[in-house]
Amino acid sequence: MDWKVFLTIFGAVFIAELGDKTQLATMFFAADREVSKFMVFFASSTALIFASALGVLAGAVLSDIVNPKYMHYIAGVAFIAIGLFTLYLA
Repeated sequence: MDWKVFLTIFGAVFIAELGDKTQLATMFFAADREVSKFMVFFASSTALIFASALGVLAGAVLSDIVNPKYMHYIAGVAFIAIGLFTLYLA
């Protein structure tokens, strides 16, 4: 296993998920005293796994269509655009 790649992906996804709508929704579900905290954790973790699987599948399909070099450029521009849009809304 390439730990450098693992830690890069883990760090990027972890930071991206902090304080987003997914985390807030999970927090509010967990705040319900009648709901099992394990069930909230299990359901939200499973949802994130499936959402990540869709991202991996889409990336794999796109890598067959678009040159990976250009995919890096597109991803970089997309992240910058999202950041600027977020700053604009703030």
